Amino acid sequence: MLDHSQRLADAVKNARLELGLTQEEVADKCDTDVRTIINMEMGRGNPKFKTLFKVVRALKIDARELFDDGPQSDSPSVRRVYLLINECSEEEAAILFPVIEAVLNALRTNKGSKIE
Repeated sequence: MLDHSQRLADAVKNARLELGLTQEEVADKCDTDVRTIINMEMGRGNPKFKTLFKVVRALKIDARELFDDGPQSDSPSVRRVYLLINECSEEEAAILFPVIEAVLNALRTNKGSKIE
């Protein structure tokens, strides 16, 4: 298991880069000093919960990436899909479920054939 500081450092830096943000922009979004973001990305320091919460929310980091010891996907696309679904209401999820299931079935059935 990764050290908790390194896990946080990797998650913050990767999420920031995926969103195309600078460290300064993240600091502004979180109403904190840029040195706090730099320290987080370097695996230094121990951020206050209030700051950690703001950073996780601003960068749309799945908290399980930081706290869950289960397997995590390295795929940014899979993480983004998961986060989108996680933001759905129960009603939205119920409507999306058959659509997602049908699209996945079609993709898996046609795997190997060219999509034009």
